[in-house]
Amino acid sequence: MASLAEARDNPKKQLFDEIDRIHAGMLGLENDRMHIQPMAPHLDREAATIWFYTKTDTDLVEAIGVGARAHFCVVGKDHDYHACLVGRVTVEKNPVKIDEYWNSVVEAWFDHGKQDPMLTMLALRLDDAAIWASTGSTLKFGWEIAKANFNPDEEPEVGVRAHVVFGDTPGEIRRQWLS
Repeated sequence: MASLAEARDNPKKQLFDEIDRIHAGMLGLENDRMHIQPMAPHLDREAATIWFYTKTDTDLVEAIGVGARAHFCVVGKDHDYHACLVGRVTVEKNPVKIDEYWNSVVEAWFDHGKQDPMLTMLALRLDDAAIWASTGSTLKFGWEIAKANFNPDEEPEVGVRAHVVFGDTPGEIRRQWLS
């Protein structure tokens, strides 16, 4: 269940924890007519970078040009957390990262293991993220809806929306409250 207090007090940590909990999110290029597609994230918290294994002959890899930007959308396992992350995406066959995140699930996709000639990675270096965390409590949700229905000047308080901006220094963060 998403913690509204953590969404207010430490949205970066909560965001990174949610990314670590999911098996896949949706990745797509900005300003491209290609559909976004499911990809398994591998998070480097220190560098605020998400790594994805892929093959060199995919439409996504072929569409990434110099200066390409992408969105990565996250839905928490409990469906009470949503985030849209944005950053610069590059294609990188980084042997250190290939080795760091390698596991049996990844291996199943590559016939020649880490030496597979089709193996490459995408690196999404995060610029910012919009986060929505909502209560998983049906009691709190019902109470807030009832209060708002009885008072036309009041809106239900069932979640937190925050904007996290990652700075030029890896791991640097600035927080902006949106509501």
